[in-house]
Amino acid sequence: MASDRAAVAAELNVMAAADHQAARKANSDDPAEQLAWRRLTAQHADRLSEIMAAHGWPTAELVGDDAARAAWLIAQHADRQLDVQRRALRLMEQAVADGSASPRDLAFLRDRTLVNEGQKQIYGTQIAGVRDGSPVPWPCEEPELMDERRAEVGIPPFAEYIARFSA
Repeated sequence: MASDRAAVAAELNVMAAADHQAARKANSDDPAEQLAWRRLTAQHADRLSEIMAAHGWPTAELVGDDAARAAWLIAQHADRQLDVQRRALRLMEQAVADGSASPRDLAFLRDRTLVNEGQKQIYGTQIAGVRDGSPVPWPCEEPELMDERRAEVGIPPFAEYIARFSA
């Protein structure tokens, strides 16, 4: 079983490295690069779905810190596979409740899933675009409470967060 966990961890880490390398293609003007990005994220989401079916949420205890973070990244980028994103969200919610996953990462995944469902996000983590040189978030539920909710899960205030995008 330990060797199986090590194999899953290695696979998740390889997928995350490929994701990082290909991420620039997501917003490319080249349709072929965009298609390559979509195919990669779909393949990764399919494999994450299999991993979740076999092991549940890949927590740090199960696969190590780096691979657990890789699983989250793969779920984040499963934008065209909402069933995978929703399942990851449910499993990650339980892992956070059990103290074995990051509330911060869960907040990002929750916002991403809500935006992909056409709903308002909660934490203001998802940026819709840039207007007049400033990042603009997707609509947020009760934006006046956003920084309070962000603080609860360890995310910096929104103004500080978007300053990184502007730099």
